Amino acid sequence: MIEILSQDRCVNCNQCVSVCPTNVFDPATEDGGVPAIARKSDCQSCFMCELYCPTDALFVSPFAEQEAEFNESALIESGQLGSYRTNLGWTRGAKSTAADDGSYLIFRRMHRH
Repeated sequence: MIEILSQDRCVNCNQCVSVCPTNVFDPATEDGGVPAIARKSDCQSCFMCELYCPTDALFVSPFAEQEAEFNESALIESGQLGSYRTNLGWTRGAKSTAADDGSYLIFRRMHRH
């Protein structure tokens, strides 16, 4: 479930609003406000917002249906804020991990002609 939208890191791009399939966010206001987590209970923990956030301003808890307390400073210190993008290789200069995936190896073998 979406837990944190960092006001310090957010650049008001509304990317999270655009990619959320369950309309959890309200867009950033024109006066410089950040998007708002408006319908938290609608979050399905798909991680799309966290994945597409260019500034790693979002944290989605992997515990979709459990109540938990998260502290933004602690998440930053532990490297968890933005770690989903990093682990998937969606950061600048990251090496593609597709070749490490077993299904990719099968795909390559099937298409060798």
